[in-house]
Amino acid sequence: MIENISELFKHISHGVYVVGVSDGVSRNAFTAAWVMQVSFKPPLLAISINPGHYSYRLMQAGGICTVNVLGRDQFAIAEHFGRPGIADKMAGFAWQQDKTGAPILSLSLAYFDCEVCHYADAGDHKIAICQVLSAATLKQGEPLLYGQTGDMDNSRGLYQ
Repeated sequence: MIENISELFKHISHGVYVVGVSDGVSRNAFTAAWVMQVSFKPPLLAISINPGHYSYRLMQAGGICTVNVLGRDQFAIAEHFGRPGIADKMAGFAWQQDKTGAPILSLSLAYFDCEVCHYADAGDHKIAICQVLSAATLKQGEPLLYGQTGDMDNSRGLYQ
């Protein structure tokens, strides 16, 4: 038996990110905490994404994304991009682009501009393996960690 699994998972250290996606016409962004480096050569990231979400369809169609690192003072941004059903989730934020054309959140600490290499099944999510084509620091700060977000993602209810 596993008790308090949602709280226990918060002890696995990882950051909180806004992932920007585009199919070349439409674009969107979502909050993600399940992102990690998986290779040095080539530089690869793994991003966990719910295949039922609109952003997944854009990622599949466009084959590109950005991983934007949030700072400790950017909890409200993480919360905003984690909410479903917002008509124009990207309005009111400054965006820029690099090599792929995927949206980069100008307020982030740093970004990784990526091309999707392939996907793998992972329970109720998909893992997108992405090659980093460009990356940069945008501002200094300490990253926001998943354990600092409380139940922002409503994960307690998902384990029942």
